[in-house]
Amino acid sequence: MGGPHRSGEFLSFLFFHVLCVLLTLPEVGSQNSTACARWCPPNSSCVNGTSCRCLPGFSSSSGSEIFTSLLESCDDINECGPPLTVSCGQSADCKNTEGSYYCMCIPGYALVSGAPTFRNESENMCQDVDECSSGQHRCHSSTVCSNTVGSYTCRCRRGWLPKPGFQDKRVTTVCEEIFATWTAPPGIKSQNLSRFFEKVQSMSRDFQPDSAQETIQDLITSVDDLLKIPGDLGMDLAARHRIATFLLSNLEEVLRMLAKTMNGSFTYHSPGDTELSLVVQEPVNGNITVGQSHARMLLNWTMAIGARESGPTVVGILSSPNMQKLLANASFDLDSEKHAELEKIHGCPVRGAKVSLFTAVSSVFLSNRNTDKLDFNVTFAFSHLQETQQKLGPRQELICAFWKNDNSGSGSWATSGCWKLGSGNKSTTCQCNHLSSFAVLMAHYDVEDPKLALITKVGLALSLVCLLLCILTFLLVRPIQGSRTTVHLHLCICLFVGSAIFLAGIENEGGEVGMRCRLVAGLLHYCFLAAFCWMSLEGVELYFLVVRVFQGEGLKKRWLCLIGYGVPLLIVAISAAVNSQGYGRTLYCWLEHDKGFLWSFLGPVTFIVLCNAVIFVITVWKLTQKFSEINPDIKKLKKARVLTITAIAQLVVLGCTWVFGLFLFDPQSWVLSYTFTILNCLQGLFLFVLYCLLNKKVREEYRKWACMVAGNKYSEFTTSTSGSGSSHSQTRALRPSESGM
Repeated sequence: MGGPHRSGEFLSFLFFHVLCVLLTLPEVGSQNSTACARWCPPNSSCVNGTSCRCLPGFSSSSGSEIFTSLLESCDDINECGPPLTVSCGQSADCKNTEGSYYCMCIPGYALVSGAPTFRNESENMCQDVDECSSGQHRCHSSTVCSNTVGSYTCRCRRGWLPKPGFQDKRVTTVCEEIFATWTAPPGIKSQNLSRFFEKVQSMSRDFQPDSAQETIQDLITSVDDLLKIPGDLGMDLAARHRIATFLLSNLEEVLRMLAKTMNGSFTYHSPGDTELSLVVQEPVNGNITVGQSHARMLLNWTMAIGARESGPTVVGILSSPNMQKLLANASFDLDSEKHAELEKIHGCPVRGAKVSLFTAVSSVFLSNRNTDKLDFNVTFAFSHLQETQQKLGPRQELICAFWKNDNSGSGSWATSGCWKLGSGNKSTTCQCNHLSSFAVLMAHYDVEDPKLALITKVGLALSLVCLLLCILTFLLVRPIQGSRTTVHLHLCICLFVGSAIFLAGIENEGGEVGMRCRLVAGLLHYCFLAAFCWMSLEGVELYFLVVRVFQGEGLKKRWLCLIGYGVPLLIVAISAAVNSQGYGRTLYCWLEHDKGFLWSFLGPVTFIVLCNAVIFVITVWKLTQKFSEINPDIKKLKKARVLTITAIAQLVVLGCTWVFGLFLFDPQSWVLSYTFTILNCLQGLFLFVLYCLLNKKVREEYRKWACMVAGNKYSEFTTSTSGSGSSHSQTRALRPSESGM
């Protein structure tokens, strides 16, 4: 059913198309022989209708220059890679690009023409670029740029060293100054210090790493010269202590930096007796001992290694006996534990301590700067500057101390974290859990005796009242006016002023010796010297009265005042001109013991007391003779009583009671301490009793004043009894005189 017909139509259609293709083939072949092939791959060009060629800078995958295969590709030729097909010349690099290349000067070089690239060696005009002068370097401000062929380096400035973790002469080098700019602490003006700073800066400018030892020696010698004759460094204590703190901290830092440029050990003993011991080596395990004649140190080596430190590790000790000139009379911080221990031992309040250096000041420094709290204790052995042959008193002790910096740039001695292991005649052994500047100190503890303090305050207060009554009596009672009364008056005035100043301002509450304390010390020096001068004048008056009774009167009033007030003024003026720093102590506003300054008071006092003691002996001897001549039959008991009263009076007035103070060498001698305190604190009371209450004329004046105060009734009573009183006084007038006083 229609099948044969449909099959015939399909065969006719297929035959027609095959015939069309066959008829067109000759036409296509004639066209390809002249047209470009449309199938050429990228980066190529057609040669003809059946072949292609890769563009310059590309090559076919088969390596053929002309290819006909549809599977071929054109790949980039790397002219700069091996095997090298082009040459850019010296100091230049070949840079490949797709289908080509170019030449470029290596870093640190540039074309003379300024062009960025070139094509071949003949165009190579690359030359070195000076990055340092053109500003193309990246050196840190602490370094100096140094040009090299094709590059540059950054080296430390003269007098500088690489910071921990950095190396010198690298592009990344960062440095720190060995001799930082040294300027005087705030408020310090000193020509000697300025000249010293100039020397230090000169060392900084001329420093070479290979001359580190010579630089160290010059630095130590310069410090010795500065301390040898302090000159204008001898200012107030606070200024001296700020200078000492500055020198100690800066010397540690500089010596640490200088030691980094060295290798091995180095010891230097200067002509000024300053010693430096350095050990510079790679870290090792275990302990290490470093020392010299002034101090020795034993520590674990691991503590010396600093964090982020590169290179050898530094351990050093600098010992300076001359530093005590700046640290003299420094304050001492007594920690709470030691304070409680001392009060338990003595059973009395402890107000503080006066300390003096017993060894050289030894500064310890390591590569490790974090030494406030160490993992292991460090042991020290300090040699004494003088042998401790004498036995220390109960209030004296050798202590291990360190110089503690405060926020103001000054410092003080402290003991926290340090303790004494033992002590002999020549050395003391200490242990500490931190590092600083150390020394062994002789501490004189100020242990307060509450009973003695109470006696002093009550006695002086009572004496002030009595001295005021004496002054009023000597001014107002006319019957007793005379040269001796003048002496007594001015003696009481000097003692009154001196006792008032002593009671109000002798204690130095702040611990710092300031202007107030110096003024108090100067006034006390003057008042007590003036009192002793008037005591000496009393001796002169007594000599004229008793020994040379028939050879004229004593000195005139103007001469008395000139001697009594002029001589002490001259002594104080000379003392202040010679050593103004001698006025004031850490605990008390009085004269310092150092350099014998206390003898500016003790010398005149000793001379006056000795002279008055001679006069006292002569006076008693003469009075004994006079009593025997007037009435040989006078009762011995009565004679002894009169002589005793007279002797006691003269002992007090002539200042002979101060002999107990002159022999008070040991403060622990409580018998002498109490005797001296009682006799001299109550001197005003004794003067009032002896020259007022026991004086007949003064008593009569007191009675008159009492009558005036009591009123008429008492006056009538005294009038009615005046008759019998007058007859009684006439009877007594016939009797031998008991005591005029």
